[in-house]
Amino acid sequence: MRAGRAPDGVRLLAVSKTHPAALVAEAYAAGQAAFGENYVQEAIEKMEALAQQLGADAARRLEWHLIGPLQSNKTRLVAERFAWVHTLEREKIARRLSEQRPPGLAPLKVLVQVNVSGEASKSGIAPQEVPALARAVAALPRLELRGLMAIPEPSDDPAVQRARFRPLRELYERLQQQGFALDTLSMGMSADLEAAIAEGATLVRVGTAIFGARETAESAV
Repeated sequence: MRAGRAPDGVRLLAVSKTHPAALVAEAYAAGQAAFGENYVQEAIEKMEALAQQLGADAARRLEWHLIGPLQSNKTRLVAERFAWVHTLEREKIARRLSEQRPPGLAPLKVLVQVNVSGEASKSGIAPQEVPALARAVAALPRLELRGLMAIPEPSDDPAVQRARFRPLRELYERLQQQGFALDTLSMGMSADLEAAIAEGATLVRVGTAIFGARETAESAV
């Protein structure tokens, strides 16, 4: 509301990577249904554990998002078990997902990951490469191109945070103007979600602020 946004215009994705299935079940009981995972095998194990803990009907109501890098040898599992992929950056991977998505499932929702800060260590494609990949993905069956995702270089300064999110929102708006039916801008995590929402995020990926710090040495989400 402080950002002048409709509260129902921003979705919360609970990032459950490295946290046990029991915490996912607790979050589900509190009303959260969308969960983000970085690692395919960890996610599959969690899905199977939750089917046992919650029952098959409740487990089917969980919406799983892959928010980590996707390798070619994992595309079939992702196409069969996930609802969303946030990290699409290659047409080859998109084609594999399209071919491997089971006909009985709804189209797999995908986001193109954009490297907005130009860091060599960051995943994602350069902003100028996005329109061509978006056109290729939008033409594929069994996939639904929904928008863009980015993980900008972190900062503690809200003004800097907003400045780093703004180019992604501007790119998103340009693609909409070019005729792409996009509705999802995945940006913002525990430390910068307010700035992301102020800059137009429609989905924020929050882990630490929900589940607490992880025991691994990875940077907080």
